[in-house]
Amino acid sequence: MNNTKTALVTGANKGIGFAIAQGLGAIGFNVVVGARDDLRRKEAVERLCAAGVDAFGVALDVTSDDSVAGAAEAIERKAGRLDVLINNAGIGGRTDGGAQNPTSLDLDVVRTVLETNVLGVVRVTNAMLPLLRRASSPRIVNMSSNMGSLTLQTGPVLAAYAPSKSMLNSVTAQYARELAQTAIIVNAACPGYVATEFTGFSGSRTPEQGAAIAVRLATLPDDGPRGGFFDDAGVVPW
Repeated sequence: MNNTKTALVTGANKGIGFAIAQGLGAIGFNVVVGARDDLRRKEAVERLCAAGVDAFGVALDVTSDDSVAGAAEAIERKAGRLDVLINNAGIGGRTDGGAQNPTSLDLDVVRTVLETNVLGVVRVTNAMLPLLRRASSPRIVNMSSNMGSLTLQTGPVLAAYAPSKSMLNSVTAQYARELAQTAIIVNAACPGYVATEFTGFSGSRTPEQGAAIAVRLATLPDDGPRGGFFDDAGVVPW
C-alpha cells in the first residue's frame, strides 16, 4: 500500500479551501481538490502542482448524491483509501431583501444553505467513510464558524447561515460520539474572519491563517481531542 497520505478538501478551488490544500500538500499529503466548477478545479490543481504539491481533482457537488458517489469512486481508483476529509465547501446564502433577517426569513434560503452546509457534509462524510476506515489514522475536519456559537453570537444577524453552522457543530459531535471507538477522529474548526471572496475580502485574516487550524486538526495524534470545536486560540465555546 502506498504510504503517501491522501486528503480530500471540498470547495478547494479557492479561498480557505485552496489554502488548506496548499498547507496539507506542503507537509506531504496527496491532495484531492473537490470542486463543482471544472475550470476552477483544473486551475487549482495546476497551481498546486506548480508549487510542488501532489494533487488531482475530482468533480464534486456536495448537494448531489450521484456527484459525491462518483467522487468517492474516483478517489478509490486513484488512491485506494482516504486519510483526511476536510468538509470545507459552504455557502453564505442570499441576504437581499431581508432574506436572512429572522423576522422576514426566506425559508428557501434556509433550505439552500442547509443543503450545502449541513446535508452536504453528511452526504460527503458518509460516502467517504469506507475509504477513511482503510486509513491508519483517519481524520475528519468540518469547517464551521464562531457565528454558529450560541455562546458567542458573533457577526451580523444571518438567520440561515449562523444556524447552519450551529447544526454542523451538533452533527460533528454526533459523528464523534458514533465513531468514538474507532480510529476516526472528528472535529469542527473555526478559521476566523478571513479575507476571501466569501467575505467580500473584508476579513482581517489571510486564507493561510484561516487554514492553519484545519491542517492542525487534520494531523492530530491518535490521542488527540474528539468532537470538539477549535480555532487557533483553542476551544471555541458551543
